[in-house]
Amino acid sequence: MLFEFTADQRLWRDTVRDVVAKQCPPALVRGVVDRGEDPAPPWRVYSGLGWTELTEPESAVELAIVLEELGRATDPTPYLATMTQFAPLAPGVAEPGQTGAAAYDGVTARRDGDGWVLEGTAKHVLDGDRADWLAVVTAEGVFPVPATRVNAKRIPVFDPVLHVAEVSFTGVRVRERSEADPALARQIALTGMALTMVGACRRVLELTLEHVGTRKQFGKIIGSFQAVKHKAADMHVAIERAAALAYFAALTIAEADPRRRVAAAMAKASAGECQSVVFANGMQLHGAMGFTWENDLQFALKRAKAGELMLGTAAEHRALIAEECHAVEL
Repeated sequence: MLFEFTADQRLWRDTVRDVVAKQCPPALVRGVVDRGEDPAPPWRVYSGLGWTELTEPESAVELAIVLEELGRATDPTPYLATMTQFAPLAPGVAEPGQTGAAAYDGVTARRDGDGWVLEGTAKHVLDGDRADWLAVVTAEGVFPVPATRVNAKRIPVFDPVLHVAEVSFTGVRVRERSEADPALARQIALTGMALTMVGACRRVLELTLEHVGTRKQFGKIIGSFQAVKHKAADMHVAIERAAALAYFAALTIAEADPRRRVAAAMAKASAGECQSVVFANGMQLHGAMGFTWENDLQFALKRAKAGELMLGTAAEHRALIAEECHAVEL
């Protein structure tokens, strides 16, 4: 297992970074929030460049690179939900350019003739209000459902860029079940969320370093103060640690390593702890500027914090890791 990017992966990272910088600048993110601008153009670019074809587990590291860069840019498209939540649960269902979301709980399936009937309400479905397809996880299996057959309502969340919805299923009849492995799909979703959080945290650090490198107090650049350096260093260490675990999780998925379940939990837990450090230090080092709507810091902070609350918090995943270690000892 190689723990460094290959030359091709470094080239891929640089290419993705250039594309994201052009297609998803801070002005677009602010335009989506302030003026309701359409986030579809960057999605069409991502799809046209083949980024939506990174669906095989063997492409996990390349997908991870894309996800980190999109997290860094606070990407407003449905890429995260489509690629890390829907696609692993319903491979080959969506047509090129179509979007997807996953409903992990709240829905039941009962057998009815030659099919099943879905009932219930799935809450906190990422991009559930704008997806073309939904992958519905039930005790009876995973069912792909066209979005036109459900009732989805976007709910307000503190990250104004994210789309989170409640999706209601009332007598939705389905015939086909997905053959995907829900456990593997869950690991991909956790790893993808962790990488998105890492990217957002990197953006917070970049903005913070820019601020402390120009802001003056007592006639000196505040970045020269030892206490400020310590906080910035803590942010950097937390990000690098979370990034290492997130990419390790992607590697275990790419190589079908049996450690991937624990690796995904470790990645999500570490990313959650990372955002806590980065959020607190980033806000403090920005001072009052960090609380203003005009400062773009808010978007990265909110994306990182939202990632912590979705798919289980750091505490939940730490508990899972402890259970795994205890089982091994026994």
